[in-house]
Amino acid sequence: MGARHQGRVIAFQTLYRFDFTHEPLGDLLDFSWLDKKRQQVYPEETYVFAKFIIAGTLENLNTIDMVIKKHLEHWDFSRLLKVDLANLRISVYGILYQQDIPASVTIDEAIYIAKEFGNDDSYRFINGVLDSIYKSLKNK
Repeated sequence: MGARHQGRVIAFQTLYRFDFTHEPLGDLLDFSWLDKKRQQVYPEETYVFAKFIIAGTLENLNTIDMVIKKHLEHWDFSRLLKVDLANLRISVYGILYQQDIPASVTIDEAIYIAKEFGNDDSYRFINGVLDSIYKSLKNK
């Protein structure tokens, strides 16, 4: 797997962790929660990309959450699985703020993460929400 994919996975895991711990950004970005073996396997660019996504997502969290809430159909934001919420947050950050990465790539990565870490229906849910967000932005 590429460095950017691994960076997204680490960012996703960090945002998932944040939802429970509300640790300060500096503590999240030291990745001390990763086991030593994984810390040594990934190249530096993986961590740089992950830090960029984490910091950007947390900096824009209110906007990102508002966008997610606006595109939830028949679902309450507070009832979202924490795994799906973390995935949606980093993905919406990517769609809104990472203009150099095509939205289709961000959505594909989110689906892959949902299949790996979510429940059996997570990838469909993630795809539906992100597709709705992307289409609404594209039509502006």
